[in-house]
Amino acid sequence: MSSLSKHFIHDRFADYYKQHSASILPPTSIEKREFGFLLFEKRMMLRHKGFRNVDNLQSSLGTIVPSDAYYSSAYYESPEEEMKAKGWLGADLIFDIDADHIPTPCATEHNIWVCNSCGASGRGKHPLKCPTCGGIKFKEKTWPCEVCLEATKAETKKLVDVLTEDFGFSTENLTVAFSGHRGYHVHVESEEIQRVDALARKEIVDYVMGTGLEADFHGLGRGASPEIMFSGPDLDASGWRGRVARGTYDFLLTASTEELEKAGLTKIIAKTLVLNRDSLLESWKEKGPWGSFKGLGIETWKKIVQYGVEKQSVKVDTVVTPDINRLIRLPNSLHGKTGLKKVEFPIANIEIFDPLRSAVVFKEGVVTVDVSEAPQFRVEDTTYGPFERERVELPTAAALMLLCKGVAKVVQ
Repeated sequence: MSSLSKHFIHDRFADYYKQHSASILPPTSIEKREFGFLLFEKRMMLRHKGFRNVDNLQSSLGTIVPSDAYYSSAYYESPEEEMKAKGWLGADLIFDIDADHIPTPCATEHNIWVCNSCGASGRGKHPLKCPTCGGIKFKEKTWPCEVCLEATKAETKKLVDVLTEDFGFSTENLTVAFSGHRGYHVHVESEEIQRVDALARKEIVDYVMGTGLEADFHGLGRGASPEIMFSGPDLDASGWRGRVARGTYDFLLTASTEELEKAGLTKIIAKTLVLNRDSLLESWKEKGPWGSFKGLGIETWKKIVQYGVEKQSVKVDTVVTPDINRLIRLPNSLHGKTGLKKVEFPIANIEIFDPLRSAVVFKEGVVTVDVSEAPQFRVEDTTYGPFERERVELPTAAALMLLCKGVAKVVQ
């Protein structure tokens, strides 16, 4: 990236933190939190910072001008000390839902990987080894497209449902936020959860993801009499029993013959199920479809149920939640990969929340940039691109996204 482009990004971020520092939302118990800042210069991380009050934090942002600003999910006796001397007091429960962990068909359209060793490139998820030189380290450029953001929103809604219905957390203890890039953060702030250790948090992750779930332990089994061959969970059952039933229902509602065959059914049975889909779904009003089709044994039902579990499982970053010392992005701070801000919003508004409109900060001015390559993307109500080796004049927010992605240079 040219020095002119680096200075342009830095100056825009500096303007934001000087003019809008009052909008930065401090975490609760700010004096017990560690803060960290990723600096523009040399991309180094400044950690183990502490602030006694929000005024000190806000003024420091204008002085430091970070590309990314973070605070700890943990509470410490001495947040400015090195890790071993901090004195861990507890931590909020946090979840990170990112499009990187959700298989979406659009990834091959807009995600680009480049081999660090030889410069070979391709689209989609990078391979384990570079097909040209065998290298194993890559740079990736990912984009916050409409499909990716809708996919992460759907996972966020599922997570909120699990946390409130299965774990009993009140929505008053939950905070939902757009990360500023390609996903959402969900925070749980409650004294009941603060002292939970890393292993227990890993168990929570396994639960919301349905990891290792076996249908035998959630209502699917052989019937109690010769008349009832199999029994299964009800749609309105609590916990994973109900989720198994609802996921299976959703799968059977839309599954094609090919998908049913992939689940382990014979071609004849798969076609029969598709032809009798209406009566199959109607059976849920009674005791469900379990055992209602000849030739469909319990082992096959288990395979079908796994597809139902997949539909109900929540795709979260498995590393983030168990980490009791994790740094998480500061609300209303800017994201160094997009120039968008992290935005908290009421859970009730999740359906109508539009991150590519609500997270836009720079709404004035235009910038001329040379773009190497960029997919189509939206900022507010306007769609831009795709671009390839073009010089274009763009509104500041759109130009900044390309600059932060490293695919454009400011024209002097």
